Amino acid sequence: MIKLIASDLDGTLLQNGAQRLNPEVFDMIKTLKSHGVLFTAASGRQYTNLRRLFAPVKDDIAYVAENGSLSIYEGNTLSKGTVSRNLGLRIIDAVREYGRCECIVSGERICYTDSRNPRFAKHMLDVVGNDMEFVDDLKTDVKEPFLKLALCDFDGTAQTEAYFKRLFSDEIKIVTSGNIWVDFITPGANKGAALQVLLDHLKIDPQDCIAFGDQCNDEEMLQLAGKSYAMTYAPPAVIRHSTCTTDSVEEVLAGIIKELDKPA
Repeated sequence: MIKLIASDLDGTLLQNGAQRLNPEVFDMIKTLKSHGVLFTAASGRQYTNLRRLFAPVKDDIAYVAENGSLSIYEGNTLSKGTVSRNLGLRIIDAVREYGRCECIVSGERICYTDSRNPRFAKHMLDVVGNDMEFVDDLKTDVKEPFLKLALCDFDGTAQTEAYFKRLFSDEIKIVTSGNIWVDFITPGANKGAALQVLLDHLKIDPQDCIAFGDQCNDEEMLQLAGKSYAMTYAPPAVIRHSTCTTDSVEEVLAGIIKELDKPA
């Protein structure tokens, strides 16, 4: 019996660079809830950003944010992974030496940057819609623990991901998130681990969970769920970790709701 549905956002529920959800999704989430099925937004995005995206149902869903560094249900933080400050500071130094990307540090409710690139500032505020604090120096001005570091490379992730994996892959998990982001996540923190914490809290068996994703940062979540959908355009490695493929999350949700609506 389906009890929880978890979906990635960018590239999965949000396609072709979209930054707003199809309003039909909110109606589907409400219908699923009426059948006892909890929807979970599982994303590399920050928690406050996700609540804005899902505004009509923001208090009806659960959240796996910051690529699994946060698991939140009914406003309560169930799990939180942090990057050691020493490692975070070394990554920031390497970003400055690399020079071709912008860096953010995520706190629990806000993210920070010392970037002076106006294109990046506009992207974060007007496109991504994050709660941002622009500081003079990430190394000295961010006082709270580092949940995650992320790099934005408007030219794509391939070169940036390879560069930083050579430097830090033996110390921290490095994954792509969407088409222009490379994320650094504390070892052991991923969408699958955060989702497992949520399932344990709700006493839901993973076999009663469905998950959707399209990137390597979704792999653990796709492996955990009893049934999982990789987007048809996902990398082959991601598809191998799923049980099914689809072009549209909404189409799958509509089919699930049709089955749930059938008389017992």
